[in-house]
Amino acid sequence: MNLNLIKKIRTLRRKIEEEIKNKLKDFKKNFNTSSEQKFLELCFCILVANTSIQKSQEVFRKIGRGFLYLQKDKLKKKLKKAGYRFYNKRTEYIISARRFIKKLNFISKDKNEKELREWLVDNIKGIGWKEASHFLRNLGFKNFAILDRHVLKILDKYKLLDKIPLTLSMKNYLEIEAKLKNIADHLKITPAELDLYLFYLDTERICER
Repeated sequence: MNLNLIKKIRTLRRKIEEEIKNKLKDFKKNFNTSSEQKFLELCFCILVANTSIQKSQEVFRKIGRGFLYLQKDKLKKKLKKAGYRFYNKRTEYIISARRFIKKLNFISKDKNEKELREWLVDNIKGIGWKEASHFLRNLGFKNFAILDRHVLKILDKYKLLDKIPLTLSMKNYLEIEAKLKNIADHLKITPAELDLYLFYLDTERICER
């Protein structure tokens, strides 16, 4: 644990705590949305892997509900036209994931959160530990860390990592997540709340999604 980081977050809380709490409330509202809306959140989390949040938001807004029904070639063309880099592979992931649309409400309410994250990683192409954690955070789950490049950059800056890993295996992901949970416990906040503060430390803005 790095006391300088703890101090930095405590100072930041005095500045933006209310905004962070409101953002978490917005995420929680997604838990009671339709299976289709949950699937759209899933699509966003597939899109944002190795892509900036800003670019993913731009592409997501352009295609919207088209993620639910566009045929493969049409979706691929729209992603390419929107300037999205990984249009081939992510189109395949999204089309493949459609078979789970009707199950998303059921599984999100039937399984405990750890089982749910593992199920997402094991069953949906394009969803790894980070993407599954991101998706569940966007549905209001609070106990997972989203180890994106912004969070890893801050952890590296404060010497909580030996180096930023090029890839994250399950073992590495859970080990780093445990470090973040210790920090969150020390601050008496949730990992989801901590994630938003870490994102802000790197970007000076609150994560939109």
